[in-house]
Amino acid sequence: MKKRKIGMALSLVLAAGTLLGACGKSDDTSKEPATGGEKANKFSVAMVTDVGGVDDKSFNQSAWEGLQKFGKDNGLTKGKGGYDYLQSKSDADYSTNLNTLARQDFDLVYGIGFLMQAAVEEIAKQQKDSNFAIIDAEVKQPNVASVLFKEQEAAFLAGVAAALQTKSNHIGFIGGMEIPVIERFEAGFLAGVKAAKPEVKVDVQYAGAFDKAELGQNISSKMYSSGADVVFHAAGGTGNGLFKEATDRKAKDPSKEIWAIGVDRDQNDMGPDIVLTSALKRVDVAVQDLSKKAMDGNFPGGEVALYGLAEDGVGVAPINAKADKKDAIEAAVKDWVEKIKSGAVKVPGTRAELKTFSVK
Repeated sequence: MKKRKIGMALSLVLAAGTLLGACGKSDDTSKEPATGGEKANKFSVAMVTDVGGVDDKSFNQSAWEGLQKFGKDNGLTKGKGGYDYLQSKSDADYSTNLNTLARQDFDLVYGIGFLMQAAVEEIAKQQKDSNFAIIDAEVKQPNVASVLFKEQEAAFLAGVAAALQTKSNHIGFIGGMEIPVIERFEAGFLAGVKAAKPEVKVDVQYAGAFDKAELGQNISSKMYSSGADVVFHAAGGTGNGLFKEATDRKAKDPSKEIWAIGVDRDQNDMGPDIVLTSALKRVDVAVQDLSKKAMDGNFPGGEVALYGLAEDGVGVAPINAKADKKDAIEAAVKDWVEKIKSGAVKVPGTRAELKTFSVK
């Protein structure tokens, strides 16, 4: 009788253990899609910046702003288990930072920028149970979502604005590095200038870096000195030097009309009296959109997400021109937006496509 009681007790303990184990397994949703409330708090997302840093006033900052908004909208807190970032001081940090976040069990880890393509591919192969996203490049791995933009469409509109604003018929373009994403900016900008005012001359120069503000200032100084009165940059932190040069020149001669065009985010805060507009690349929107899909269990691993004007992924910031030009520029930009969205105009994304570009 005693043995029977012990046996029954043991059976009850084993049954309870099995039940608890099953409950524990079904309740472990740390890797399951979250849709809100308690589940949302178990979703985590982080990003690794490129060398431009999280406060570059441009590309990385836009991504971080998007990640912060996503986190706050979904009740996440900054830090491990919520939303966070690691900053890269050099390209040698890319793989290490990506691996660190993956090992901290973030559900989704972003590599911000084309320069991180090789590192994302490397770590994605090593950390197959983690999900990654790469901005501005394509990585063909089942656990990587690639995010690309039609930068040429935003740059085209900036080119229209620049062409209609210039009084010297001489403008400039400063690129960061000669990579496909910046070529799209260049091709689109030149196409916009050509469409709006074919006789305008455009100086094109590349800095070879995204984190050299002093170099950006030096290049823009030479452009302004040679007669350009509008300069557009697609150079990340290097472009900060453009705003300093334009601001300094404006301070010396307030009557002089000199303009700069920003990139990625609305850079009007870099100098409201010298920033004509900005070619918007809504990295913040893409980061929020993709994070939401991942949280809801719809992570598009192995796929490419493309954001253009039609998806509200690119555009231009408000025009800050003087009254005699503002209305005309805004009307022209609106007209070209409609043509591009309708497919009537296909904006070139490479120098080769630019050579054959024409508008009726």
